[in-house]
Amino acid sequence: MTQEWQGKTDGNRWMQQQLIFWFRFLNLRIYYAGVACTVPFYMLFGKGFRPSYRFYRKRLGMSSIQSLWYSYKNHYRFGQVMIDRFACYAGKKFDFTIDNYAYFEQLAQQKDAFAMLSAHVGNFEIGGYSLVAETKTINMLVFADETETVMENREIQFGRTNIRMIPMQKDMSHLFAINNALYNGEILSMTADRCNSSAQTVKCPFFGSEVYFPMGPFATIALRNLPTLVVLIMKEGLKRYHIFIHRLEMPSENLSRQQRIEALAQQYGMMVEAVVRRYPEQWFNFFDLWKTTNSRHSTR
Repeated sequence: MTQEWQGKTDGNRWMQQQLIFWFRFLNLRIYYAGVACTVPFYMLFGKGFRPSYRFYRKRLGMSSIQSLWYSYKNHYRFGQVMIDRFACYAGKKFDFTIDNYAYFEQLAQQKDAFAMLSAHVGNFEIGGYSLVAETKTINMLVFADETETVMENREIQFGRTNIRMIPMQKDMSHLFAINNALYNGEILSMTADRCNSSAQTVKCPFFGSEVYFPMGPFATIALRNLPTLVVLIMKEGLKRYHIFIHRLEMPSENLSRQQRIEALAQQYGMMVEAVVRRYPEQWFNFFDLWKTTNSRHSTR
């Protein structure tokens, strides 16, 4: 079985703390210049170059030279996004343009729960610092094995904007926290583009081929008829991001449960694909999503 990308931030605790400290004195451009110099090293010796190159070559139909260039831009943009995250921890501010903010505002003012789906594109974490619901807690499902420094600083930042983290646990105990949040009329925020080794999945067309998304988010939405937004946050400039908010259309209740789940996943896939085609260098799944998911299902 193909090993899956775990998404843990590079660097030890001391390095990450120093990075946050020096942000108080140095300009973002200095850090970005450092990223530009280290990208060739990651392309030569890291595990992400080949999947990145194949994505542009096979999924977007680019030439070999274009794919190489976009793979460089992909790694560079990813480094910028990681730098921006730590810049936020150090108190730096970013500007946001928001499309369809009324969708979020309308649901946030209602008493019932709703969901927000994102993906590993752009900078989905930074959106939590700009989308604030005054009367609702946002419960963000996060990777449990992130570094201690990242988790501590998330706690600080999220605490200022009424966001609570729900770490995903192998024993699935996070499901109780999810149920409580939805019962209390709160907001559930989660990515829906990566599967873990034990997850049930739903097949979906994506970039010209079939891929498997985790079934859990879409099953939860279908079961509860949960109003759902797809929120994607893309970097556009030095300190500027663009937040795209789309609303999923709830499938007819005359459809079977499986059909409703598939319809939701397909809508989500179309929305993510459209944004990635607009910002191709901000596709941050540094493994072959199609090969990984297909190899899992071929062994069942």
